[in-house]
Order: sequence, then C-alpha cells, then structure tokens
Amino acid sequence: MSNPKVLITGAAGQLGRAVMTRFPKRYSCLGTDVANTRSGIVYMDITSRSSIQGVVNQFRPDVILNLAAMTHVDRCEEQPQLAQRINTEAVQNLLDCFSGYFIHISTDYVFDGRSGPYSEGDPTHPINVYGQTKCASEHIVLDSGNPALVVRTNVVFDYLPTQASFMTFVIDSLRQGKSIRIVDDQWNNPTWTVDLAAALERMLQQGHQGLIHYGGADYLDRYSFAHLIADVFDLNPALIHRIKTEDLHQPAPRPRKGGLKTDLFQKKFDCSPMELKTALEHIRRDTGS
Repeated sequence: MSNPKVLITGAAGQLGRAVMTRFPKRYSCLGTDVANTRSGIVYMDITSRSSIQGVVNQFRPDVILNLAAMTHVDRCEEQPQLAQRINTEAVQNLLDCFSGYFIHISTDYVFDGRSGPYSEGDPTHPINVYGQTKCASEHIVLDSGNPALVVRTNVVFDYLPTQASFMTFVIDSLRQGKSIRIVDDQWNNPTWTVDLAAALERMLQQGHQGLIHYGGADYLDRYSFAHLIADVFDLNPALIHRIKTEDLHQPAPRPRKGGLKTDLFQKKFDCSPMELKTALEHIRRDTGS
C-alpha cells in the first residue's frame, strides 16, 4: 500500500510506542488510546461506537491497526465481562465503523500450551478468559468481510522504566538487589516490540491478509529469559530463583508450552525474526542501561 493513512489503537502501550516511533516516518498516522494519552495521541474509547465513529469520520483512515486490548491475564480471569467488552466486543465496534484494511493483534494464548510452538493451522483451544476473548476476536475479524489480517504474537517485551513489564520487573528488581522467582515451565519465543513493529510494517506494505504468526527467533522458558536479561545487563543471576507455575497460585491457568512458529512469515517476506540476545543488546545500548 502506498502512503496509507493509519489509525492506531492502543498507541500509548508498549507495542504502540514502538509502532508510533516507526510508522510516522512512512505513513500518515493517528495514534489513539483511552488512557495515558501523551503528546500526539488522541483519546478514543474502543468500547464506544460513537467515540470510534467521531475519530474515524475526522481522520478517514485507510488502515486501522488494532493494538488495544486488556492483556493482564489474571485481571481478565477476575473480570470476564470487562475482558469480553474490551477484547471482543470492541473489535466488532471498530469493524462496524470502518470498512477498510484492518490489522488485529492476537496471541498464542488462543492455544492450550500442550504442544507448542504452534503453526497457523493448528486448532485453537484457549484455557483462560484472556485467550477465549482473543480467540473470539479473531473470528470476528476474519469473518468481517473487511480486507483483514490477524497477527498472533507472544511475550512482547521492551524496557520502559515507567511501564510495567516482565523485562522492567527483572531489571529493576535485580538492580535493587532483590531476589525474584521466575517460572521455568512456561515456554515461548519472546518478541521485541521494535522487531514486531518492523514486521507489521512489512505486512501492511504488502497488504497481507488472513492469519499469520510472528515471534522472536529463540524458544525458551521464562527463567532462562530472565537469566539472559541478567547476562546482557550485567546483573546478578544468583538473585533469580526457579519455580513452577503452580507455585504462584494465579487466578488464570497458563499455557506451558506456548510460542509460535514463524515459517509462514519468513517464507512470505524473506525475513527472519531477531535473535533474543541481539534484541536485548540493542535495548541496553539504546537506553544507556
């Protein structure tokens, strides 16, 4: 697509920041969010059709990139109606107000985590509310009649000291000399926001449609991920203690062997995801950490 106007939801979030750094260099972009709005981001509530319609009528986008979601897995489990409203019903709201090219971010949590990493053709079987609401949203997008793309990803990370994330938790805790407990039985291929933003730009540029997976090059458990962070940032790995998922007694069940195969993306775009250590080294250099 040549120079489309792109409306981005969830622009103040972790992935949204990376997209808003990259996309305006090539496209006419409008970033929107419901909270934490900052300079250059417009308020829009995706649970309100009137809010969406007002922004769409004024900006007249060619593309909507939907990054907005309720991603806190335990909060979704505890507030299923709110999760349904944000993760599923709001997607229908967006599509009711827009008939153009729609790109929607989803998750490997649509799978049960018994036999990952997963390919696009593997059957879905979500085991928690978050996964169920995202799985339902995929069907809405792909059945909408819009030219549309669902991009599944997993364990999206970056280091933003002011924004809660796994990486921020690990770095800040270890720098303060605090011991942390990290599970060693949840497997994924973590995905750097900047790498994912670049992949999304490739997909948008070609107008790719359907369903596609994108994740990092390395498949590992969270404990090993934390150790790699400690190694790259010169932090004390002795403060990291391995535990099992069941030790955390979390409200929402977690898939154990999740993650996503990226063969289709690599074949379609002749491009490979970034290696995890390389991404972490970029982050350390870019943040001066």
